[in-house]
Amino acid sequence: MARTSYKDLLGAGVHFGHLKRKWNPNMSPYIFMERNGIHVIDLHKTVVKAEEAAAAMKQIAKSGKKILFVSTKKQAKSSLETLAGEVNMPFVTERWPGGMLTNFVTIRKAIRKMSSIDKMKADGTFLTMSKRERLQVDRQRAKLEKDFGSISDLTRLPAALFIIDINKEHIAVREARKLNIPTFAIVDTNSDPRAVDFPIPGNDDATQSIHKIVSIMTEAIKEGLSERKNDRDKSEKDKEEKEESVAAAAPVKETAPAKDAAPAKEAAPVKEAAAEGTKND
Repeated sequence: MARTSYKDLLGAGVHFGHLKRKWNPNMSPYIFMERNGIHVIDLHKTVVKAEEAAAAMKQIAKSGKKILFVSTKKQAKSSLETLAGEVNMPFVTERWPGGMLTNFVTIRKAIRKMSSIDKMKADGTFLTMSKRERLQVDRQRAKLEKDFGSISDLTRLPAALFIIDINKEHIAVREARKLNIPTFAIVDTNSDPRAVDFPIPGNDDATQSIHKIVSIMTEAIKEGLSERKNDRDKSEKDKEEKEESVAAAAPVKETAPAKDAAPAKEAAPVKEAAAEGTKND
């Protein structure tokens, strides 16, 4: 079943590109026409590219790996936080910290610092500090939460990045390419689709357009997670059935009769007769 259609994308305004003078020539295969000085994106090609990207993201999710959603645009913040949160995927909507991927060890230290502050509050250590120190720690915790709260569960490098507006998030694209991390992105007419592995031609400025494409990707992720759960349940069930069949097929161990029991009973009268013969003598 198709995840989207030409009509759905048209209704969300995915076809609106940028002004002709701002276009990137490498986007020409995905441009349908020009109208009133604005490029119109070919939605038939968007449908194909969206299906390809969704299928790839489904497989990544099925393997149990994380996909990092990235966009610091105001139009995308609400959609990313809601949709990525539903599938328990990390996202960056405030600021892309330099070295987020290439210097991931340092980023993890900042996240651990946030966890250590929470531990201090839980075990009562926080209350032993002065009022000024507590205020400083609270401010530090709030800043860390703003920058890294949405990626606190990211214990290792993500398996892929989904980016909205690769021109604005060029640092994220560059870091991912340096580490050979697959990139998915909504690519508008002013962007170079060659910069990412899975470009999805579309309007990366309108809230409705962004929400529509991101929802297609997260639905694919849900499918992958669901299949992963079903496979795990089936594997556990098969394992239990195999253990039960092995136990049923195992031979029942019977207790062997005592070998000397019968002869002992027969020997008793012989001993008594021998004793009587001795007395008679």
